[in-house]
Amino acid sequence: MKFAIALFSAAHAPSSRRALLFAQAALAGGHEIVRLFFYQDGVYNAAGSVVTPQDEQDLPKQWRAFVSDNQLDGVVCIAAALRRGVLNDEEAQRYQRSAVSVEAPWALSGLGQLHDGIQDADRLICFGGA
Repeated sequence: MKFAIALFSAAHAPSSRRALLFAQAALAGGHEIVRLFFYQDGVYNAAGSVVTPQDEQDLPKQWRAFVSDNQLDGVVCIAAALRRGVLNDEEAQRYQRSAVSVEAPWALSGLGQLHDGIQDADRLICFGGA
């Protein structure tokens, strides 16, 4: 089965951990993840600037390793990221900001990438949100 996964919750939310566990289990079960799309507060899962307390799991670090290790397509919604100050180098320069918090393996892109992922997948699985 091919999955597209959308994550709407910030890194400290339980649904972010559930999304990661689901994605790991999907790959372990022989399934394919065609796209991971981080939207709304989910963009914080891709932010290198998030500092996790020592007694908690560092989900942004775990997501980064998971996406890199499995060579997955991890897309961060550019509009949601900009609103939250989650910037890659290009956007930081464009908006004259000094902080860069998104680097490889993440790509900033629009909602069209979610739509394309849904078209390529058998199932869209969403975590978090209102």
